[in-house]
Amino acid sequence: MNDDTKGALHHIELWVPNLKRAKEEWGWILSRLGYEIYQNWGSGISWRLGPTYIVVEESPDLSSREHQRTAPGLNHLAFKAGSREGVDALAGEGAHHGWSPLFVDKYPHAGGPEHYAAYLVNSDGFELELVATAEEPQLHPQNA
Repeated sequence: MNDDTKGALHHIELWVPNLKRAKEEWGWILSRLGYEIYQNWGSGISWRLGPTYIVVEESPDLSSREHQRTAPGLNHLAFKAGSREGVDALAGEGAHHGWSPLFVDKYPHAGGPEHYAAYLVNSDGFELELVATAEEPQLHPQNA
């Protein structure tokens, strides 16, 4: 049997210090990106888009109640977020859902002049990057 998805990301599991807060913060952005609730249990929840799912869990085995994105381990998750206008809208809405902007002085090119993205951090210190990936409509010379 040929498996064309070999090497594709199966799932990501994030351990969080507060499940209720994580459901609100992660649930907002993931649903806006097209994910749907996949599983839900007492100490966790997951959202799925296609074959990939993202889990947040408040595990009893947590060794700390703080996430440090600058420590060894996961720094951030980056998501394709559609058009530049879509990135701008999500970045603007984020503050109402527990996400704060990072690198404000360099927005939207903190990743370089050709990279259009918003960088957000939630109240638990998890960072995400929302990358504009949709082609922008090009103006034809007669419309310029």
